[in-house]
Amino acid sequence: MNHRYLTRQISIGTLIIALIVTLFQLVPVGIPYAQAAVSSKTIVGYWHNFDNGSGFIKLRDVSTKFDVINVSFAEPISGVTNGTIGFTPYNYTDTDFKADVAYLQSLGKKVIISIGGANGQVQLSTTSARDNFVNSVTAIIEKYGFDGLDVDFEGHSLYLNSGDNDFKNPTTPVIVNLISALRTINNHFGTDNFYLTMAPETFFVQLGYTFYGGSCISCDNRAGAYLPVIEATRDILDWLQVQNYNSGPITGLDNQYHNMGSADFHVAMVDMLLAGFPIAGNSNQFFTGLRPDQVLLALPANANAGGGFTSTAEVQKALDAIIKGIQLPSYQMRSSTSGFQNFRGLMTWSINWDKYNNFEFSNSHRAYLDALSPSVPDNQPPTAPTNLIVTGKSSTSVSLSWTASTDNIGVTGYTVTYGTNVIQVSGTTAIIANLLPNTSYQFTVTAKDAAGNVSPGISISATTDAQGSSNAWAPNISYKVNDEVTYGGKTYVCRQPHTSLLGWEPSNVPALWSLK
Repeated sequence: MNHRYLTRQISIGTLIIALIVTLFQLVPVGIPYAQAAVSSKTIVGYWHNFDNGSGFIKLRDVSTKFDVINVSFAEPISGVTNGTIGFTPYNYTDTDFKADVAYLQSLGKKVIISIGGANGQVQLSTTSARDNFVNSVTAIIEKYGFDGLDVDFEGHSLYLNSGDNDFKNPTTPVIVNLISALRTINNHFGTDNFYLTMAPETFFVQLGYTFYGGSCISCDNRAGAYLPVIEATRDILDWLQVQNYNSGPITGLDNQYHNMGSADFHVAMVDMLLAGFPIAGNSNQFFTGLRPDQVLLALPANANAGGGFTSTAEVQKALDAIIKGIQLPSYQMRSSTSGFQNFRGLMTWSINWDKYNNFEFSNSHRAYLDALSPSVPDNQPPTAPTNLIVTGKSSTSVSLSWTASTDNIGVTGYTVTYGTNVIQVSGTTAIIANLLPNTSYQFTVTAKDAAGNVSPGISISATTDAQGSSNAWAPNISYKVNDEVTYGGKTYVCRQPHTSLLGWEPSNVPALWSLK
């Protein structure tokens, strides 16, 4: 995003990128996943918490054409690597700012705090920085009553260490710690009550189709570096708005270069997010496409706002292809030939530049989106999970695994219930902790989709072990070097200090645990 400058051009040399950790954590007990309650045809705009010549606007004066207002930006206040984030309203008292946030919310708008921007570099290279980030961001959201968090990390905030080449199991600290921080913040507020969004640049996402920082010796180690973060949070990510501006040429799924500012560029970039793609051409490292309601087309509001400004006619030509399936002569979508009626919508940098340009962006595109046919309701539930088994247990925990459900649009996660307890997971495994020793439990697993449809359940019974002397591995525990745990009938030794998360079981993460 442009910050305090009229425009921001990114100059990125050669490329490189790497590995991801699939971090599936429990959502707080009793809080089921629900799709974000915002307009199905959304327009998101960034609001300047500064004055860069585009003109300052009070929040209460933001055009009602916008559904979501991203306040930009909260920024690091104690250096790049400390992790502590601060926010002070510009040209506002705290009292007046809070009142304007509440006013917009009373109109049904969502007000989200965005962190980073072109000048707000954040590197969570240590667990201490991660904890500072979690604590300070949580405090900002609670103080001002924001509806969620937008991650707009740019520059050198994210990168991949050499050899970090598995995007589903990342090892680079700035990646691992950001994933952990985002899941912790989301779990604190509860997925039903919190919006998590991201606004990376094409360099950090679509460029990963060609180059990946952790697996490329001669290229920039930031290439594709957002992909592990997106992958590990896709179950709690409300939407992704990749900046289709200030970008170099990007290779699409047609293996042709596409240049910003044209309908084919926008369609090609969105198509990659919906169809998915092999990372750096490696079919064994495939980034699965997101749901259409998780993707926005992100554009500058006028020519001053950023490179790659696209005329209203070209934008709507792109939307015709994405939503209505009216294919372009220059690019044929791989993800669908009939379009996506439930495509989320548009984002713009920025509300202030839109006002400067007489609201051309929000007026024109609001009218286009409002004229679309309503999205077709999805009333079809997923199929029931199958092959539910107990894969391990201790005196206080039971590990479960099952075969994935299928759905006409897509499964968004699974619910595990036992007694009056409910947990949410996004994958096909779960570890239920904090159980009583030598106690029988019945576990039921159901699948759910974005529309809230729930599958039939599958159940299994298991009895925890009697209280013993072994120290069974469990999530959300702070382990130090040489700590020993048991998991799956084996003993493991901790190799580096960390706080355990679901997905980081000893058998899954050799970087953290060695078999004794």
